[in-house]
Amino acid sequence: MINVTQPAQEQVRIYFEGKDIVPIRIFLNGAGCGGPSLAMALDEKKETDAVFTFDGVEYIMEKELLEKASPVDIDFEGMGFRIESSIKPPEGCKGCGSGSCC
Repeated sequence: MINVTQPAQEQVRIYFEGKDIVPIRIFLNGAGCGGPSLAMALDEKKETDAVFTFDGVEYIMEKELLEKASPVDIDFEGMGFRIESSIKPPEGCKGCGSGSCC
């Protein structure tokens, strides 16, 4: 399940003003010393995607990843989007070798 809050939907609506609406992909971003996290980007749908529609915008995610990450909550606070899921960073944020988040 993907959930998109009203503030996030409003920011997406503002972004697409005057533009063609394309699907927003939620994907696993392995970069960063805190380990893997979820990110968003504009993309095309694939047969292997789950699709959720909020305010006329499709949010897509690979079904296999969605099973591992569900539920996925997308919110907008202050100056950016926040994506929360059941995917957690490794204990101690050891992705950069320091033993603590960089």
